[in-house]
Amino acid sequence: MSQTPDLKLGLIGDNIARSRSPLLHRLAGAQNDVNVRYDRLIPREMGEDFDTVFDRCVGSGYRGINVTYPYKEHVARKVVIDDPTVRAIGAVNTVLFDADGARGKNTDYTGFIAAYRGAMGAETPGVVCLIGTGGVGRALAFGLAALEADEIRLVDRDDAKARATAEDLRNLPNAPSISVFADASEAARGATGLLNGTPVGMVGHDGTPLPRGAMEGARWAFDAVYTPVDTEFLRDAEASGLTVISGEELFIYQGIHAWTHFSGLPLDETRLRAALLEHGEAA
Repeated sequence: MSQTPDLKLGLIGDNIARSRSPLLHRLAGAQNDVNVRYDRLIPREMGEDFDTVFDRCVGSGYRGINVTYPYKEHVARKVVIDDPTVRAIGAVNTVLFDADGARGKNTDYTGFIAAYRGAMGAETPGVVCLIGTGGVGRALAFGLAALEADEIRLVDRDDAKARATAEDLRNLPNAPSISVFADASEAARGATGLLNGTPVGMVGHDGTPLPRGAMEGARWAFDAVYTPVDTEFLRDAEASGLTVISGEELFIYQGIHAWTHFSGLPLDETRLRAALLEHGEAA
């Protein structure tokens, strides 16, 4: 393959030095004999704000970019969003630069649904406790509604944010029961599923959003954090006998779906997983 990239992509976010997204998309390109350049773009390290970095991408030959914490809600206000569900989520993690402007997608939403079904099959989520209603948390909440959860209990340090998410969910057709809790342990009591949609547990944000003792009685747990994959939250869930769905699954599926948006080219998921495993956590 030539040194000039056939497809130029990037990722804008904070704390992404260990992100494996560049690796995933380079491997996806290799499957299709496409030379992919995938840049990490960290505004604070570049001495610029998000808008400056994003606006420069528009005219710099990028086919598209991924956007991660903490910019997913911010970028949603800068792009055209065709999908009404993504507009309702109000967060974007994939942007395509087309001739008629920047268009926003949310592969966290579709990726979470795929990850859940991969682990739990046709089983519905039941009563769920979702901690965090930021960019990825909102995608998870709408995914849970699409998966026909019986009840969604929202927890966020920002009560107004949680209540706004609850109101948006209630506007969905056939919306499940929605409630807002101030305390995660209280929200987890009697829940079937437990979800971390916060950055707690990722590199640089040590800890867990939920004490292990509050996991008793739940059936499954999901953590949106994938760096590291083995978070304290998931270790506690596994030790408590829960079926765990790691952030690695969300990472892989959101990446596959983003690749489809970026390139329109096919991807062998089994081959991609094997290649990611072979490369370990090196990005």
